[in-house]
Amino acid sequence: MRNFLATFTIAPCLLLLYACQSGATPEPEGLEPGSTEEKSATVKPKTSASAEQAEPARSAEPAASAAPIASASSSPPLSSAALAPSSPPAEPGKDPHGGKFTLAEATQGIFGTGKLMATLDTTIGTLVCELYDDRAPNTVANFIGLARGTRAWNTPDLGWVKRPLYNGTPFHRIIKGFMIQGGDPLGNGRGGPGFVIPDEIWPGATHNKRGQLCMANRGANTNGSQFFILDDRAPHLDGGYTIFGMCGPDAVIEKLANAPVRGQRAINAPRLKRVSVKRGK
Repeated sequence: MRNFLATFTIAPCLLLLYACQSGATPEPEGLEPGSTEEKSATVKPKTSASAEQAEPARSAEPAASAAPIASASSSPPLSSAALAPSSPPAEPGKDPHGGKFTLAEATQGIFGTGKLMATLDTTIGTLVCELYDDRAPNTVANFIGLARGTRAWNTPDLGWVKRPLYNGTPFHRIIKGFMIQGGDPLGNGRGGPGFVIPDEIWPGATHNKRGQLCMANRGANTNGSQFFILDDRAPHLDGGYTIFGMCGPDAVIEKLANAPVRGQRAINAPRLKRVSVKRGK
């Protein structure tokens, strides 16, 4: 009996001794780099913000890469009621325009001969954007058509509709010092119009100015409805993204860029209330 008790008394001591000798003592978690607490384990450095800014979030149909991101956002998708078509939707799966939509179609009913100007009314201010229809006519036609509701687009539950796509959509991804992205009808980076259009990389195009209006994409010739506005110059994007306008004023871009975010996702995201297009004087 004594030998039996001795075995149970010694065993925990041997286990404790082994733990101490093997260095298995737990360490406190969550120490930040630069902490005064000494640790034997190396603290993994945090990823810098610049590393996340390699490229603007490409639009995602179906899924986007890390540039651009296609994870869920806090902004809910538009409701079916908000997207209710004014006329019966076209046959599912078929683009009523056959993949073609011209600038003449997009600007029908817009009178004058001046430069095409888009007014983006947002929940935190109004942007006015000159559109480069002479350099990127197909992209501008697509943007205007989706904004005015004259270019049909495919909704997940209602099929093809002719209604303004951008009304109520959030600026779902914001990286201060880089860009502000919006134009997704789903509001989470995964949505689009149900079709793609080619890039229009015009000669001399360079992403070198704050306020440049550009198309987001998920690779060459995959532009849809998502766009971004530069918060700063980004020449590493040259050759990969269509620049189709210039927006201002800087004060509104600054407000958008400073919207609260969690990672790159806007919290209570600013929204695009409506887009109107006219010709300047």
